[in-house]
Amino acid sequence: MERIINIHIEKLPEGVYLATSSDIQGLISQGRTITETIGIARDVAKKLIEAQQGKEFEPTLIPVPDNFLNA
Repeated sequence: MERIINIHIEKLPEGVYLATSSDIQGLISQGRTITETIGIARDVAKKLIEAQQGKEFEPTLIPVPDNFLNA
């Protein structure tokens, strides 16, 4: 089963990125790059959904355009 989740990413004053989602309660991840932050968010989303549903789940994230990653 695939599921698309919306993730909000912001750059913090410390220079790291923070990802949260209103689609999955409790999803918070932080990384040094946007790519790293998205990867961590994917892992966190998978664990949270598995805990809620009691079974394995592989979330699908839509690729981010290259020009967004250079922001």
